[in-house]
Amino acid sequence: MQSVGASLRAASRTAYAPAHNVASSSRIFQLQGVQRRNVSLRMPNFKGPVAWLQETLAPAIRQQNTQEEIDAARKQAAEKGQLSVFDSVPALAEGEDAAEEVPVWKKKTYTEHKYSTGNFKISHRKLNMIGRQIAGKPIDSAILQMMFSEKRASKRIKSMLVVAKSHAVKLKDLNEQKLVVSESWVTKGPHQFKRHDIKGRGRAGIKYHPHSRLHVVLKEGKTRAELRDEERARKLRRIVSAGYVREDVPIRNPGSTWAW
Repeated sequence: MQSVGASLRAASRTAYAPAHNVASSSRIFQLQGVQRRNVSLRMPNFKGPVAWLQETLAPAIRQQNTQEEIDAARKQAAEKGQLSVFDSVPALAEGEDAAEEVPVWKKKTYTEHKYSTGNFKISHRKLNMIGRQIAGKPIDSAILQMMFSEKRASKRIKSMLVVAKSHAVKLKDLNEQKLVVSESWVTKGPHQFKRHDIKGRGRAGIKYHPHSRLHVVLKEGKTRAELRDEERARKLRRIVSAGYVREDVPIRNPGSTWAW
């Protein structure tokens, strides 16, 4: 009831309050000053925040400059030395070749690609076993070995081999079908972390956390088909016919009796 009575009294005071002409005119001047300040400071006027956001964030239509205006601006920037790197490159006239072809003898040819993993926590002895497993194998066979390996570091080595193969094929233009892991070796990391090794009877030692990395060199070698053909030819050469006798070569230093 008290709140209702207070609201009624406030309404009656506002209803019977006399109008002040001076106050209304000064309020108009005050509102005009606020509007001018808002316009200068890019603040929202009394149109509402939504209307101000629409006017402020609406995309403005950019007038396209003519070619004469662009050339004049470039000429003025060239006189001041403010041209960009792309504008300072001389444009080729029509009919000229865009770029002269580099002769074959000037192109750099690559015969190998070296890549390595980052330093990670593993013993160099354990990592060396993986390096010996993939050394000398074709790159696809090495990746397949790492896919089915149960070693903890096999996933990291597989990712490294995939990236090395991609770089060798795309950046150095090596034949993907002939890529072979020609070399692989392991090096210790630059920092070997040391920690306290607490022992019994009041003794303590130093525990080393080794870090190491694996390096590989990819080269173009022989494919599996070529290796299979060479192995077959080698085995065929070892087959000697029982009836083959050389009669065109004389016997040198013959023994006086039978050898047996």
